[in-house]
Amino acid sequence: MSDHKIICAGFGGQGVMSMGRLLAYTGMLQGLEVSWLPSYGPEMRGGTANCHVIVSETPIGSPIISRDASAVIALNLPSMIKFENELVPGGQLVTNSSLITANPKRTDIEVIPIAANEEAASLGSAKSANMIMLGSYLAVSSLFSVDDVAGALQKVFGPKKADLLPPNRAALARGCEVAQSVVVR
Repeated sequence: MSDHKIICAGFGGQGVMSMGRLLAYTGMLQGLEVSWLPSYGPEMRGGTANCHVIVSETPIGSPIISRDASAVIALNLPSMIKFENELVPGGQLVTNSSLITANPKRTDIEVIPIAANEEAASLGSAKSANMIMLGSYLAVSSLFSVDDVAGALQKVFGPKKADLLPPNRAALARGCEVAQSVVVR
């Protein structure tokens, strides 16, 4: 396993931090080294938010990802614009095509456009767009399985929020399905 350096980015309230925490927590449950570094804009909900997640088999020297991200999960256009240059050549840019209609400038990366808002709405839960995006990333990265992340969800939510597990697991699985049918350039 090589290091996976992932930047999750979007507006506050889109579940960006939740995606990052779940990736880090899943890695931790797998016995891997993990780092999760959140960054918030001036206001939490509606402001910018991003987090750097590193998952590795070896100790992590720094939690900061700088021009060496293996993946960026961008939930809105400002995030795509800001972070596409952080990707290594051949890196994966998973975009929420529900909110991002522009193409990235780079042509040396893989672009995976996912209509996350529409997919979430089709499942009856508009709030699950972040899980659609996370499931899509899982499909193209092969970092973890949907079952791995669902196990982490169960630990994070605990028994008090057990009712949230099935819709979130369904969103992860749907994101995985959608990504497998998208043409990547």
